[in-house]
Amino acid sequence: MDNGGAVTVTSLGDWPGTDPLEACRMVRGELGAPHLPFLAELPGRGPGSDAVGRTASLLEGLPVDLQPHGWRLVDRQGQDLRRAVSALSTDINVLGDVAGAEELRSPAIKVHLRGPLSMAANLYLHSGERALADHGARRDIRDSLAGGAASLVRRVQAAVPGAAVHVQIDEPEIAEVLGGGIPTASGYRTLRSVPEQEAADSWDLVTDAVRGARGADVVLSFGQDAPLKLVGRTGVDGIALPLAGLSTSDWEVLAGLIEAGCGLWAGILPAVPEMPQVSGLVDAVVRPWRGIGLSLKDAAAIRITPAGSLAGLTPEKARLVLGRLDRAADALNQVIADA
Repeated sequence: MDNGGAVTVTSLGDWPGTDPLEACRMVRGELGAPHLPFLAELPGRGPGSDAVGRTASLLEGLPVDLQPHGWRLVDRQGQDLRRAVSALSTDINVLGDVAGAEELRSPAIKVHLRGPLSMAANLYLHSGERALADHGARRDIRDSLAGGAASLVRRVQAAVPGAAVHVQIDEPEIAEVLGGGIPTASGYRTLRSVPEQEAADSWDLVTDAVRGARGADVVLSFGQDAPLKLVGRTGVDGIALPLAGLSTSDWEVLAGLIEAGCGLWAGILPAVPEMPQVSGLVDAVVRPWRGIGLSLKDAAAIRITPAGSLAGLTPEKARLVLGRLDRAADALNQVIADA
């Protein structure tokens, strides 16, 4: 994973507010080259702009509608899906307009989508049960999402000609999916765990589809309890996760991935009222990096990100988060240069 040999910044993708033009201008204003701007998701707009609904709008041949318990697979497209499709199209069109008006256009852009396992955990069958319970439904969602991911890459490439399109695959519920912790629709029991190899194969299928569309790097994004060892069995280019809470054994596995060429997007800045000082953000990377015996020079290969969602902030506060990360990246690059 090549980020120009310097620590850079991106964000996980969600953004506060309801105005895609304002969001696009803020993101691209704060994350100019060498950083990685992103196509913002605006869940504040309501159903269809939420993470699951937005990704569901990409599914090829699997229409959905919105029920009180969540998004359900149905036979034909309805109003809810049309709203989600329209919102994403608007966002891509706005991106094209804003990028086209820039004098110095960023050479890259990131898009994100929910991964196949988290989608299966959040989509419901006609029977009312989660799609995760049915192996055939999981396969259909995986295949449909692979086609949708490739289509998204091509649409963004058309909107921003010449930009490398990076793809972030979000699997926030993967620990529960692999550990048998996802509740049934009734809530009285939990669903059987999904085999690890099925998860790895699903990620590889989406990754291959993105590469077939000439997408750039593919990164898996997790929350806490990330299945780090499993990442090494996939063909993805990198991993995004919050650094807080990683154990020494987690760092040992992560070190092996990094040494094998896996990129790291390090979540170091929590969305809290009082943001940490730059020195604290630098220490969140340098201290465990040195502690596990990694060369600090190799830290130049990372990107730093917020540690979680920005959607609960104000747009101005979210902008300040990106600014603080920019300063942290500069400080980290200085520490690395002095090492």
